Amino acid sequence: MSSIKDFKCTYDNGVLEHSKIVEELGFTFPDVYLHADKMAALSKRQKEKQGNSICVLPFCHTVEGEAMGGIITLGNEVAGPRAKEYLYTDYKELGEINEIDFTKGRIQEVLQACQILHEQGEHVMLEVSGPITILNVLIDIKQIFKGMRKDFEFMKSVFQKVGTQILRYIKEAKKYGVDFISYADSAGGVNILGPKMAEQMVEGFTYDFLKEAQEYSDEHTLLMLCPKTTFALLGTEKAELADIDIPAGSTYGEGCIEVLGKAKIVGIQCAKNMGFLLKSGIMKEVVLK
Repeated sequence: MSSIKDFKCTYDNGVLEHSKIVEELGFTFPDVYLHADKMAALSKRQKEKQGNSICVLPFCHTVEGEAMGGIITLGNEVAGPRAKEYLYTDYKELGEINEIDFTKGRIQEVLQACQILHEQGEHVMLEVSGPITILNVLIDIKQIFKGMRKDFEFMKSVFQKVGTQILRYIKEAKKYGVDFISYADSAGGVNILGPKMAEQMVEGFTYDFLKEAQEYSDEHTLLMLCPKTTFALLGTEKAELADIDIPAGSTYGEGCIEVLGKAKIVGIQCAKNMGFLLKSGIMKEVVLK
């Protein structure tokens, strides 16, 4: 069996981080989650406050699930958007999940916010969720794990359908000027799935999905992985790391900008930690085998 290391996520409640900035801007919750101009303003102000190089959108992990029919509550200044009630009760119902319409709803507002920032000359990162995180907006995560244990081939087909929607989202995001696509499936980490299921996930979905996703990386776009995903790929020997030289003392965000067009995937550092100093002057590219 493979040996997959875990990455301890230290990122906590982003809502509390945003609340003071929202107040300064004269916005309110949950209104700031609904309108492109407010999303863009919040993202830009947050970037400035943190001294980062890249604006980040959206502010939650429910956008794709909601666009696929999920029922969510938008939350407030204490707790952000989350599932209100589940659309499905049994994993077998996931065979008929909805496609995303990118022309309406909150997902369209997120894309419009990306375009606003791009037109203002900002570098923009879109956070995209993986299938387990997305499906958890639609169904109790216990049902997802039950399906993976009892009928992984069926769940594999479900993950692939969700993966198709994620790839469509990435393709759409490029039209709106997004420079960086951050891919994470935090609900599907080895600390939650366990070693056996985590390996199944890489073999049955993640590797093939990323093979397709990396084709959208070019001189304008870079794919950034959550370290949990990177370690899963390394642990199953589906990827290796390669060094790319950048100016010593660059932040992770600056390093990502520097390697645009030079790498297809990076992912040994958390995208939430844009200010992390790379004293060695080396970025790690994730090279799929």
